[in-house]
Amino acid sequence: MTLVAIFSGAGISTDSGIPDYRGPKGLWRRDPEAEKLVTYDYYMTDPDIRRRSWIMRRESATWRAEPNAAHRAVAELDRRPGVAVRVITQNVDGLHQLGGMPDRKVLELHGTARTVTCTRCHVRSPMAEALARVEAGEEDPACLACGGILKSATVMFGQRLDPEVLGQAMAIAKACEVFVAVGTTLKVQPAASLAGIAVEHGARLVVVNADPTPYDELADEIVREPIGTALPPLLDRLASQPPEHLAS
Repeated sequence: MTLVAIFSGAGISTDSGIPDYRGPKGLWRRDPEAEKLVTYDYYMTDPDIRRRSWIMRRESATWRAEPNAAHRAVAELDRRPGVAVRVITQNVDGLHQLGGMPDRKVLELHGTARTVTCTRCHVRSPMAEALARVEAGEEDPACLACGGILKSATVMFGQRLDPEVLGQAMAIAKACEVFVAVGTTLKVQPAASLAGIAVEHGARLVVVNADPTPYDELADEIVREPIGTALPPLLDRLASQPPEHLAS
């Protein structure tokens, strides 16, 4: 059994209508103030920031997005005999699971936008329920269990990654034969270091990204074509190769 790690970033979801954040046309470049809406300290101390954050969540393209050919190709690779796939994603949109990947095979480094969590009692509930309350007129819905501040179950700026999730991701990077970094700048640490960890432990590194990354010099293969069209044949080719060739 050949273990293939798919490390995905915002670029894999742009074909689904979800804009990236750091690219040339990314949200942070178009509206630097928007970064405050997902910064933990601002969010916890400023009711107006929370109100604007809930508006942003309600209007998010995530709720209209559907998995694209790249998401489906990853799930199809996992169904191929002799190949085991683990997805490590920086995305919070849940499109890998909607595209057919079992939830247990997807590690969401930055959490999920489809769930809310209370910052006081840590109870979790569906985002849809919170957005329904916003739609009904609550500008800053509080936790129904304890009255605490609710936020999306995502890692905001100023918060640390879940050490357990990061540890699982590192274990996958060390164990895989192939590490495919797709749609990610490989600049956000510590997540980006997973590519280097994989190479250090003998994995073949494939980078699928429109722009150069800091790890390109370590890559065995670099693909600059659009992800939606490039990834399906790339993964099909990987699945068709003998195991010994995958890691060579």
